[in-house]
Amino acid sequence: MNYSEKYGYTPDRDAIGRAIEMIAANMENIATEQVYKDCFSMMDLTTLKTDDTPASVTKLVEKVNAFHNTFPEWPYPASVCVYSNFASTVKEVRKGDFNITVVSACFPSSQSFLEVKLREVEMAVEQGADEVDIVLALNAFLAGDYESAAEEIRQVRRVIDETAAKQGRKVHLKVILETGLLKTPENIAEASFLAMEAGADFIKTSTGKVDINATPQSAYVMCECIAKYYSATGKKIGFKPA
Repeated sequence: MNYSEKYGYTPDRDAIGRAIEMIAANMENIATEQVYKDCFSMMDLTTLKTDDTPASVTKLVEKVNAFHNTFPEWPYPASVCVYSNFASTVKEVRKGDFNITVVSACFPSSQSFLEVKLREVEMAVEQGADEVDIVLALNAFLAGDYESAAEEIRQVRRVIDETAAKQGRKVHLKVILETGLLKTPENIAEASFLAMEAGADFIKTSTGKVDINATPQSAYVMCECIAKYYSATGKKIGFKPA
């Protein structure tokens, strides 16, 4: 399927470049204290280190718990983001008003069996994850097998919803496109529409684990796709730069 054709969107590199230049030139007028507070409230405070331990994750969460003691006028960050196996640790220690986000489904490469990915997602939600970040299956997408890439997202969406429903709650799904490996605006647009159609609540630029992560161009293309998708479906999808 050509998703960009379906939604009537072709990235215009020159127009995107001009728009980004205009935004950059206006930054002084945009950058108010309230904007900084709003941005802070949307941040995922993240630890994704190989040497993370229950103790180090606990220390991070306790720091967030105490944030309002020092900065009472500022909001909490949106969430603390950890590997799936630390969801229960964050849940046990959390006292503030912020979510538990996990990276899951064999993050960051997404290179494994679908059954393994689904089980990891299921366990993360069982242990308290409020948001689940997965990586688009680039092994399928870059080979031109869009249907397999979309079906994987649909299966993850199903497992998240079924597991969360047993707990009487809802859990968000973020799909990381890994835009630095998609490389072109056209690929980024196709991946954006694919992920949204397949069930993503948010589309996210990158893992932070490759050479090129979020860029102004990739972010702009994704946001244009979100706007086109909303116009066509009425569904509001979130955007996450990383």
